[in-house]
Amino acid sequence: MLTILGKAASINVRKVLWTCDELDLPFTREDWGAGFQSTSAPAFMARNPNAMVPVLVDRDFVLWESNAICRYLAHQYGGHALLPPFAQQAAVVEQWMDWQATEFNNAWRYPFMALVRKSPAHQERAQIEAGVANWNRHVGILEQHLAQGSAYVAGDRFTLADIVIGLSLGRWKLAPIGRPDFPAVDAYCARLAERTGFRNYAGSA
Repeated sequence: MLTILGKAASINVRKVLWTCDELDLPFTREDWGAGFQSTSAPAFMARNPNAMVPVLVDRDFVLWESNAICRYLAHQYGGHALLPPFAQQAAVVEQWMDWQATEFNNAWRYPFMALVRKSPAHQERAQIEAGVANWNRHVGILEQHLAQGSAYVAGDRFTLADIVIGLSLGRWKLAPIGRPDFPAVDAYCARLAERTGFRNYAGSA
C-alpha cells in the first residue's frame, strides 16, 4: 500500500493523487502541511529535509518532489500507460512536466497568492498585474502548441504531462483574473474534464 504525505489542497499533492487515479493504485494519505501536521516535525523532516509536500512512501522506499513521484509511479506500476517507452517520446513528456514545474508554476505564483490565497505579503498592485500578464502569456504558449492539432500536450495520447499541466490550467481557470480567448486550451480542458482525475483534483484552486 502506498502512503502519500501531504494535504489534498496542495496542487503538487494532487499531481500524485491524479496519477494514482489514472493507474488505479490504492493508497492512504496523511494530512501534512499548513493547517495540519507540521512539515517541520522531525518525523517528516526525516523523510524530506526540504519540509515540503508531497512525500511518497512505498514500503521501504521514500521519495519527494512531485514530478519525480509521478514518474516513479508511472515506471513502477503503469507500464507505458502514462509515459511512453521510447526515449524521444518520453523526453517530450518530461520536457512539458519540467516546464510546468519551473516556468508555468512560477508565472502564477504571485497573483495566485494575492488574489486567491489573499496573502498580505503579496499585495503589490504592479506585481499582481505583471504576474497576471505573465500567467496569461504562459497559457498562450500552450494555446499556440495545442492549436497545431495535438489532442494532448505531448501528442495524441494522454500522459503525465497532461496531469501536471491540467492541474495548473484548472487553477488558471478558477482564478479571479481576466483571461484572453484561448479556444485550443478550452477544447483541451474539455477533453481533460472527461477524466475522473481532472474532475476530482482540478476543480478547486
